[in-house]
Amino acid sequence: MENPVLHPYYLLFLLFFLSFVHHSSQQLQPSQSDSFVLIQQLLNYPLLVSNSSSNTNKDFCNIEPTPSLTLVCYEDNITQLHIVGNNGFPPLPQNFSTDAFFASLVNLSSLKVLSLVSLGLWGPLPATIGHLSSLEILNVSSNHFSGAIPEQLSSLMSLQTLVLDHNSFTGQVPGWLSSLSLLAVLSLKNNSFSGSLPNSMTSMENLRILSVSKNNLSGEVPDFHSLTNLQVVDLQDNYFGPHFPNLNNRLLTIILRNNSFQFGIPSELVSYYQLQRLDISMNGFVGPFVPLLLSLPSINYINISLNKFTGMLFENISCNSDLSTVDLSSNLLSGDLPTCLKSSSKSRVVMYASNCLSYGEQKQHPSNFCHNEALAVQPHDEEKHRMPYGKSVLASSIIGGTIGGITIVGLVFLVVGRGHSLRHIVKKPKAKLILENVSTVNTLKLISDARYISQTMKLGASLPAYRAFALEELKEATNNFDDSNLLGNGSHRKIYRGKLRDGNFVAIRSLIVKKKHCQQTITHHIELISKLRHSNLVSALGHCFDCCSDDSSINRIFLIFEFVPNGTLRGYTSGLSGKKMTWKQRIGAAIGVTKGIQFLHTGVVPGVYSNNLKITDVLLDYDLNAKISSYNLPLLADSKGMSFKVGAILSSPGPKQSISTRENDDGDKDVYDLGVILAEIIVGRPLMSLDEVAVTKDLLQVSIGVDEKARRSIVDPAVGKECSDESLKIMMELCVRCLVDKQSDRPSVEDVQWKLHFAAQVQETWKGDHSHNTQDSDISCSQV
Repeated sequence: MENPVLHPYYLLFLLFFLSFVHHSSQQLQPSQSDSFVLIQQLLNYPLLVSNSSSNTNKDFCNIEPTPSLTLVCYEDNITQLHIVGNNGFPPLPQNFSTDAFFASLVNLSSLKVLSLVSLGLWGPLPATIGHLSSLEILNVSSNHFSGAIPEQLSSLMSLQTLVLDHNSFTGQVPGWLSSLSLLAVLSLKNNSFSGSLPNSMTSMENLRILSVSKNNLSGEVPDFHSLTNLQVVDLQDNYFGPHFPNLNNRLLTIILRNNSFQFGIPSELVSYYQLQRLDISMNGFVGPFVPLLLSLPSINYINISLNKFTGMLFENISCNSDLSTVDLSSNLLSGDLPTCLKSSSKSRVVMYASNCLSYGEQKQHPSNFCHNEALAVQPHDEEKHRMPYGKSVLASSIIGGTIGGITIVGLVFLVVGRGHSLRHIVKKPKAKLILENVSTVNTLKLISDARYISQTMKLGASLPAYRAFALEELKEATNNFDDSNLLGNGSHRKIYRGKLRDGNFVAIRSLIVKKKHCQQTITHHIELISKLRHSNLVSALGHCFDCCSDDSSINRIFLIFEFVPNGTLRGYTSGLSGKKMTWKQRIGAAIGVTKGIQFLHTGVVPGVYSNNLKITDVLLDYDLNAKISSYNLPLLADSKGMSFKVGAILSSPGPKQSISTRENDDGDKDVYDLGVILAEIIVGRPLMSLDEVAVTKDLLQVSIGVDEKARRSIVDPAVGKECSDESLKIMMELCVRCLVDKQSDRPSVEDVQWKLHFAAQVQETWKGDHSHNTQDSDISCSQV
């Protein structure tokens, strides 16, 4: 009797699943198909699609991606278009019109990503580009565009990435770029822009990458100190100066090579704990070189060559073990080359020629040469000319730590030269050949997925950048770690609630470091923790090292996480607080947990598995968004597999889910734990042992095959009347599959997520057909 009922149900599921996962069966709107055919004709580019007479009926959304063309559709619209030429070959038709070409693109009104690379396009960038109001990513690099950037781009309020590299754009960098509030990547490399950067750029608070190398820009760099999301600044091969830019100390990359900078470098530079690459070569910097730059915790590349830096170096100066390139050549340095730089190997390049060092494997000047030259280039009354700079936050006792890098859609903007010839007084003209450095990055990898870009933006948009905290800052936030702010206590770790100066609350985890743990081990774990930033995780905000005053060894680590104030998922499903989630919200919370697990498995490298997740490890924010607070990071733990728990509260007991009771597949353990959480969400009561879990699983399995009344008798009475029977059955079936003993019969995390989405869809459909049912709570669940 059940087959006639189940058959359409599974058919509906199949249709929903296929439409959700892939849109290969969908056809474009006729206007979109016509526009795409016209684009092909205008480009005279047969490699895009075959010259089939059936082009008008061709399913363009199902074209296999190639290095020349990638086309992505959503529903019946083109949302991504990537066309990559071969240095302008084949050539465009003689009668080609750039204006007509972009007029045809405007018909693709749902475009989010547009990449037109190395096609030989010429002339001004048409103003019609401003009509693509949904555009998030625009890349027209390696063409022959000229003239000014059209002001109509300012209407693209969703734009997050703008890449105009390797063209012939002229004029000034427009001030209206600051009106693009979401812009995170701005790359204008290898053009002919002139003038100074507009001061309005100081308000571009979401900017993460700024690359304007190889232009004719000049003047002082705007004060970017307040741009705390900025991670990469590449100003190479311009005429900026004379003062070192005022930047935030969270930068990963600073490239100032071949400009007109003078005077000294600011002492605050040694507090740039996240800095990985520093290139200030081929300028006019003077004054003492700061050896502490060699031991910055994240530094791996330093180039200060062809300046007039002075000062003594000593053999006992320390270096970061990750340094791959150090270029100190052509300065006025004296003394001894640090021992850590003498052991040059294939993995480390060290250059120090044309100084006055006693270590002479590379040619050096006589010592009196550097002395005389130093007298000639002494900074004259520099303080009178020095630009205001932020207060130093250097904490000399903090010697370790590294900050996890934030990948931004695979963009590599940095072109770091290796030439060591003397700098000419007159700069060489910059070549504008389209062949120069043309698209060495695979454009399909560069911006192949708008959804990935959007997710990356969202992960960081609502959270401040990961950073190193000062100990004094944490003391102030916790009232000197007063017991009134203590949230939890253990033998080697405590967790405090703190309030930062900006008013935001944080959870501060204090860990005692045992002497046997070396700095490299600590650094490795800090790197892993810094990557744990996702909307469904209690995300890491930073760290702080408390060091011994005698030997500078680390004796305590403070890990700072976002504060999640609203209790646990158990409190809203099976607790006694009276705050009960609706059925829709429970599905939404389950989706959030699944997304968090998926990120732990695939969003960081290496993946984090076997997290021993319990429902009390799932915390809820004010909007009832689920956030996982348990990670399997054996941070400074003696036993393997010790979970790392953070958040506003300590986890309370849950079922004793011994790993030895299940198979050894890491992801499978998390799926099993997810099944336990689903079971408690459904029945609405705490499950405190494996026996209770097994009984509940059997009860759910039996109820799937009986009538609706029996199923509703099992579900939490708080939601029993508001959930549809089909949605309830889907949840029950999914829960049972997650809890089966045989590993191969359990679903993947991705399968669980799609099933949950389907359960939510069925619930919404049922709710629409039964509008007389009780309305949902005012508190919405954003995941559904």
